[in-house]
Amino acid sequence: VNNPDMVLGKIVQGNKMYGDNDDTSVIAIEGADLKEQLRTAFSKIKLSVNENTDEIIIDNSPVMDVPVDIPAETKPFSYVVDNNKLYFYDNSSMTEFDGPKATGERIKGMTEIRDCLRTLISSQLNDDEEGKIQYLQHTLNDLYDKFVSKHGHLNDKANLKAFKDDMSLPLLSSLEEIKNGEVVGKAGIFEKRTINPKREITSVDTASEALALSISEKAKVDISYMSSLTGMTAEKLLSDLKGVVYENPQKMDENGNPHLEMSDEYLSGNVRAKLKFLKENYADDSRYALNISSLETVMPKDLDAADIKWQLGNPVIEKDDVNAFMYDLLKTPGYNRKGSYFSSKQIKAEYVEYTATWSISNPKGDPNNIRARTTYGTTRKTAYELIEDCLNQKATVVKDAHIVDGTKTYITNHTETELAQEKQKEIQAAFHEWILNNSAERRDRLVEKYNVRFNSTKPREFDGSFLTFPGMNNEIKLREHQKNAVAHSLYGDNTLFAHEVGAGKTFEIIASAMEGKRLGLHNKSLIAVPNHLTEQIAGDFMKLYPTANILVATASDFEKKNRKKLFAKIATGDFDAVIIGHSQLVKIPVSNEKQAEIIDRQIQELTDCISALKAEGGEAYTVKQLEKIKKELEIKMKALLDAPVRDDLLTFEELGVDKLYLDEAHLFKNLAIATKMRNISGLATNDNVQKTTDLFVKCQYLDEITGGKGIVFATGTPNATP
Repeated sequence: VNNPDMVLGKIVQGNKMYGDNDDTSVIAIEGADLKEQLRTAFSKIKLSVNENTDEIIIDNSPVMDVPVDIPAETKPFSYVVDNNKLYFYDNSSMTEFDGPKATGERIKGMTEIRDCLRTLISSQLNDDEEGKIQYLQHTLNDLYDKFVSKHGHLNDKANLKAFKDDMSLPLLSSLEEIKNGEVVGKAGIFEKRTINPKREITSVDTASEALALSISEKAKVDISYMSSLTGMTAEKLLSDLKGVVYENPQKMDENGNPHLEMSDEYLSGNVRAKLKFLKENYADDSRYALNISSLETVMPKDLDAADIKWQLGNPVIEKDDVNAFMYDLLKTPGYNRKGSYFSSKQIKAEYVEYTATWSISNPKGDPNNIRARTTYGTTRKTAYELIEDCLNQKATVVKDAHIVDGTKTYITNHTETELAQEKQKEIQAAFHEWILNNSAERRDRLVEKYNVRFNSTKPREFDGSFLTFPGMNNEIKLREHQKNAVAHSLYGDNTLFAHEVGAGKTFEIIASAMEGKRLGLHNKSLIAVPNHLTEQIAGDFMKLYPTANILVATASDFEKKNRKKLFAKIATGDFDAVIIGHSQLVKIPVSNEKQAEIIDRQIQELTDCISALKAEGGEAYTVKQLEKIKKELEIKMKALLDAPVRDDLLTFEELGVDKLYLDEAHLFKNLAIATKMRNISGLATNDNVQKTTDLFVKCQYLDEITGGKGIVFATGTPNATP
């Protein structure tokens, strides 16, 4: 066959239908589109016309594909102009553009601007001489002005549509200053240096200078790196940095030496636990004497009993304390008390840790008790019921049943509700006085427990002054609180950027993503923002970091026909960040195996909780409630395990994402939980919150692979954030 590429099928030897094995035959290619095959074949036929005879001549010479060299430094998923021909590089091969000529001309013009811009950026990074930079700026201005005069602004709809497949579209868009949707001028790079050049410092004179560089370049106290900068020994450096850098014997590095930490890290967190560890293990070791004295200095002052607001529902209060108060306040008869022989009549407090809820068994089992019915209760709600609501931090609501159009409905009785809530206040006040005055042993025990649990932590104050932000647009200066927020995300655990609107959370996210990548703290960031903000965030990204390599996913990218290609791009591309919309985040699947693993952990927790409740003789209603939740989870687990395996779509775990930034995180509140609590604003008790549940699973995965350092939430309304 002279032109095998013109055969619309697969050539095989032999004709099995007629038993002749000497001939060849052609069979269809499974899954191939015949219409597309014909179009491709016709495009390769070479026709010419004999001017003398008008005869059409078909050139039967073999069709040869002329390979196109991929220019050096060509970025994946970008257009290339070679010998005045336009190609698209898809990270594996070059394909010639076959669209409308006018569109091709737009793309060529934008490609020329892009290439000149990248050369200018590289020149600034390399700190080239001023003359070269001015020449490139003049060239960029000339290319831009000619393009705009012919095709309009870069951010015009037709140009954005034409260039949408090129990864550099956000970079080009950032060349124009836009206000209220209109182009109002050019970016600063057209006329001035906007990028700080790369400068490597190889030596410094002091330990403090070496420390600043170590934090900036290594994101940690790297004593070897600091020694190479100063020529000092580790002992000398630590001596000079005494009180600034601490050895933490609770953590060991890869060489078995105590982990080195900045003072803001070591002298924060649960300082009580750190101090206890040192006193139990190193009280006589002079090496840690400064650690002990420093921790004692920053330790929060112990609170006295009178400094604490004692309320039912306080987590340090145990059920025996609740029962003792309840029996004492209401003078509960002996046969109703816990431990009596009349188990069916017992009135007692129970707490279920898994659901974090309290219950009072048999709350109406003391009908003749004036204190329960009148003094601290009402005719509609006994004091036992009110105590249960207090324990669950719930304001009591009294409702009356009404029949409306044959249907029973419940309407709040405001008079009875107000009376019940006043009684709740009286009960809480009585409990506060009871803790202070009833038993010195109980009071001291609870005060100590409260201080250990709630008064042992010193918040860490992150210092971003060490950060230098290489590659950032030097026309933009981050404010102090923004630098500190970036430092928090780099050096701390999972982080919440909770500033008011206008405080610069977007630049914090971008700078954190870029610095984390540069320092090797993460490899690939996924930034999820409200759908309508993806292009705006991309523009801000390129404005702040013109050298960044980002992927901006559009709504069409997540259409079923394009999703597979997009996920392959994310997985194979070395992107600094991938920007997607909130609704698109849900469309990235987590593998069935990972979902099943997380559900299995929840089932095991429920199983343990149910067993413990049964062993303690817990309330039957609570046990039934938990068993119902467990059954639902088991059904989910079976559905996941029985679901067919899909090999055609990459999962979230396979994309290589190890840092998730979620802007406007309050939109993902209301994760379904198991609880008896009701009428609590922002609390969901159903399992239909798909996007929040999906986010929870993804966060669980990121916590596993990053040790609790892979998530940053950002919101201007932190009280509404999950």
